[in-house]
Amino acid sequence: MVLKWFRSYLEGRGYYVSLGEHKSKWTSMTCGVPQGSILAPLLFSLYMLPLSQIMRKNQIAYHSYADDTQIYLALSPNDYSPIDSLCQCIDEINSWMCQNFLQLNKEKTEVIAFGNKDEVFKVNAYLDSRGQTTKNQVRNLGVILETELSFSSHVKAVTKSAYYHLKNIARIRCFVSSQDLEKLVHAFITSRVDYCNGLLTGLHKKTIRQLQLIQNTAARILTRTRKSEHITPVRRSLHRLPVTFRIDFKVRLLVYKSLNDLGPKYIADMLNEYKPNRPLRSLGSSQLEIPRVHTKQGESAFSYYAAHSWNQLPEEIRCAKILVTFKSRLKIICLAVHLLNEHCAMSELISLYFM
Repeated sequence: MVLKWFRSYLEGRGYYVSLGEHKSKWTSMTCGVPQGSILAPLLFSLYMLPLSQIMRKNQIAYHSYADDTQIYLALSPNDYSPIDSLCQCIDEINSWMCQNFLQLNKEKTEVIAFGNKDEVFKVNAYLDSRGQTTKNQVRNLGVILETELSFSSHVKAVTKSAYYHLKNIARIRCFVSSQDLEKLVHAFITSRVDYCNGLLTGLHKKTIRQLQLIQNTAARILTRTRKSEHITPVRRSLHRLPVTFRIDFKVRLLVYKSLNDLGPKYIADMLNEYKPNRPLRSLGSSQLEIPRVHTKQGESAFSYYAAHSWNQLPEEIRCAKILVTFKSRLKIICLAVHLLNEHCAMSELISLYFM
């Protein structure tokens, strides 16, 4: 039915190339859509629909993006049967692509296992026996992931790129206005530090400090502050939250959006409303159930960290009616906690609350 409608859509349509006063011959369209057509994403999704059916049939979870697809599954210790389904799924995808004038790029088809070091070694050995080459780290949507999920390689890459741009910005700061300088810092530095920072929950302080030093250096360049001067007043004058608070801000914002049908469903599925067995004052206060974990790495998981961080917020913030109100109240409470950690005067907190 869709293809029949699409053929009728193409009837009588064509294109030509114009260069000044010269025009090429009118050519009728027999396939494809005009460049920039809003139908292109819809038709591409319809074209790739059988690919999702293959993954569902093999009971493989997946995320599809514009130009790539991510598939993943969970394993239990010493149970490698899901890996057989994964290998079969990859073979079926390869066959489907060959039948539909596509080709699976094996150089960009990367396989990685996450978990305990010993278990990852066993899983990699089994994958190698099935002809699947594994890697210790991969890049997914610009984020570098390692088998132990330490994000050290990702932070190192962000640090290297940020300092490269900071050096260039420092060279031209005498030739641009303060407003333009701030725009450059936001575009090349702040956006890189904040990108996917919701994944950096529970990381070691040493790793987070590398990102904090980037923010401090950017603040010094903006305000032309010397290295010997204390950075906290400088950062406060720019109304910049430290990196750890920005991570918590992003996590809580994702929770709010997910609970209010403004975020993706796969995040909302990880959050469960707290329902006590008997009537308590906490009933109806928008608190979340905190899952039980037994390791330090488990506390870094989004399902645990997000619920624990969300429950620490005052009820009036959790129950905000609209997103704008929630964001403004959340920023105020984050700044207040930061000022308390810095042992600021109570007068500053009062002025901040009524700001």
